[in-house]
Amino acid sequence: MRKVLMALLLLPLMATAQTVTSPNGNVEVKFSLDNGRPTYEMTYKGKAVVKPSHLGLELVKTKHASKGMEETDLMDGFTVTDTQTSTFDETWKPVWGQTATIRNHYNEMAVTLNQPASKRNIVIRFRVYDDGMGLRYEFPQQNELNYFVIKEEHTQFAMAGDHTAWWIPGDYDTQEYETVESKLSEIRGLMKDAITPNSSQTPFSPTGVQTALQMKTADGLYINIHEAACVNYATMHLNLDDKAMVFESWLTPDAQGTKGYIQTPFNTPWRTVLVSDDARDMLSSNLILNLNEPCALDDVSWIRPIKYCGVWWELIVGRNTWSYTNEYPSVRLGVTDYKNSKPNGTHGANNENVKKYIDFAAANGLDEVLVEGWNEGWEDWAGHSKFDVFDFVTPYPDFDIKMLNDYAHSKGVKLMMHHETSSSVMNYERWMDKAYKLMNQYGYDAVKSGYVGDIIPRGEHHYSQTMNNHYLHAVKEAAKHHIMVNAHEATRPTGLCRTYPNLVGNESARGTEYEAFGGSRPDHTVVLPFTRLQGGPMDYTPGIFETKLDTWSSNPSYVHTTLVGQLALYLVMYSPLQMAADLPEHYEKYMDAFQFIKDVAVDWDDSKYIEAEPGDYITVARKAKGTDNWFVGGKCDENGHKAVVKLDFLDKGRKYECTIYADAKDADYETNPKAYAITKKTVKKGDTLKITEARGGGFAVSLMAK
Repeated sequence: MRKVLMALLLLPLMATAQTVTSPNGNVEVKFSLDNGRPTYEMTYKGKAVVKPSHLGLELVKTKHASKGMEETDLMDGFTVTDTQTSTFDETWKPVWGQTATIRNHYNEMAVTLNQPASKRNIVIRFRVYDDGMGLRYEFPQQNELNYFVIKEEHTQFAMAGDHTAWWIPGDYDTQEYETVESKLSEIRGLMKDAITPNSSQTPFSPTGVQTALQMKTADGLYINIHEAACVNYATMHLNLDDKAMVFESWLTPDAQGTKGYIQTPFNTPWRTVLVSDDARDMLSSNLILNLNEPCALDDVSWIRPIKYCGVWWELIVGRNTWSYTNEYPSVRLGVTDYKNSKPNGTHGANNENVKKYIDFAAANGLDEVLVEGWNEGWEDWAGHSKFDVFDFVTPYPDFDIKMLNDYAHSKGVKLMMHHETSSSVMNYERWMDKAYKLMNQYGYDAVKSGYVGDIIPRGEHHYSQTMNNHYLHAVKEAAKHHIMVNAHEATRPTGLCRTYPNLVGNESARGTEYEAFGGSRPDHTVVLPFTRLQGGPMDYTPGIFETKLDTWSSNPSYVHTTLVGQLALYLVMYSPLQMAADLPEHYEKYMDAFQFIKDVAVDWDDSKYIEAEPGDYITVARKAKGTDNWFVGGKCDENGHKAVVKLDFLDKGRKYECTIYADAKDADYETNPKAYAITKKTVKKGDTLKITEARGGGFAVSLMAK
């Protein structure tokens, strides 16, 4: 009798809203059932961030052969059967990162729901941090829910107004767009012009955008929507109802149009919402990392941050080529013997050219040299033979893999492997173990992989469940061989580098290469840290000094920053993998400026975001790992910026040798990009640096403890 009475007493409580707040009380998330449909809302300091929004999954209507019944959606008809709350607080050490330690402190609410019509149970879990929250769906294994197929996930994010947004079009295969800044209500009208002109992809809807999506409200709140720990699931986009201002999740389909195949027990990725009234909090947040699982590798001693150069920019600009010969028709048919083929004379990955980069790296303290175009198959890598054009183990005749690795190692430098898969994923997986073993044989410890083109042979999208599983499979297999991975054209990161820290970088956005394809706007690199970099570091490949490409090649493009603006990117565009991307002979003309690239660290004990506004400017100070030295970088858009850097982060009572790399007074990214000034002085805690950044410019500062 007592148990019955207790159950009756609990029913009214279960019907009412359940609330969980952040540790500091600023963020509040409320859960309720709206006529049996899961609903949540979120506030920050009493202001609406997400208005009441529905949750649920629509399933493919397949009949269960064993039961003769049609599939039931997990959308409505729920009752609350249990609510559990808890608090968690830990401090963990990343293998590499912006800080030496990361605090993971949240309050959690797990709501168990039962759908009487299907006899199924699901859990919706909320984790609420001081700077935002994550939610996910959990499906315990149960008699009535072992397997299901997702038609669509319907997670909503109802906005409280027509916010300003920084967005790129919804695209299942690429993020290589320039960001558009507009009101939410303007997305539909701007979408057509936002699509890359030469792209074969089109948005899934006229209001579909990608995450991470950065917004700013009229009353000064910064809001960011993304996802964390995307494992065995399709990448999430957002579809906007621009009348109601409601975003809804939209998963990337597979080749058959299906969104996901699920076997229980299973947890979806976290759907995340960051919020603050200070833009700097967007950049310093660790919420995405914290929502990922701890490191899965027992031994991480072999993982290290890397500063590198390589045979790349000369290929991108068009001065040299990836291919060894122009005889691609016979090569494709397997007739041509490369050793008897006529070289085209422009193959960049030849012994002498690679040795030049090795010598430069050794002389200037760079760790590795990337070499693209070293292996057979580039003559028709994007053509009809792409199903099996690369074997990832056979070098061209003018690339002596043993000699070059021995030469590099003798100088304290390693070569970085390059695997362009041409998106022939099944072929890559067939060769993966042999390719990684070859790397082990010659002492390679890092690979840059590429996925250019349409996924074959199945016609998958780059961001589908199948492809996301492939990218993670490559990282896991690489870890077995003690190899670090830097994947290009892969899906956008969701913090998995915490679990697999050998995932040291990704591209997954519009990088420096586009400066050779017509250029990116100066504000591009002061948007990306608010969007693409939310999920993990980007191999942006900065450091271009000869920004007018037609002065040394036939390429008419130019880089849309000043020379000093390029130095700033080593701080602003955080990554443990940083490239000195220009040619050695270009750096040799500006060795005083190149000194900063030599000095700047790629791993950090602390980071302080000093100034920030999306699309306008970012100023950050970072303390080099294991030292007392600090480095400061500032980058701005086409309007310029006057930075004020208070040196309050320095140690009290200590002096620092300060070297400032600044735009000259007449510097301008269009008319005078290489004008810079270097000044030195001694500074201490409490001093202030006031630095003027030119249009498209920036600054860099080294602070060496005395």
